[in-house]
Amino acid sequence: MTDMSAFLEPGMRVEHPGQPDWGVGQVQSNIAGKVTVNFPEAGKVVIDATRIALIPVIDP
Repeated sequence: MTDMSAFLEPGMRVEHPGQPDWGVGQVQSNIAGKVTVNFPEAGKVVIDATRIALIPVIDP
């Protein structure tokens, strides 16, 4: 399957589509389709970007 989050870079803010209660997280790293995100309500989570399409959050 394709890496749906290849464009994500450290510092970008994202939401997990299946876990909205985790809040808006900050990307820590994106290595070989494994995206590490620090969420305020869930802590540091490693997400397989070939299975989950994280939603970028654009700050105004």
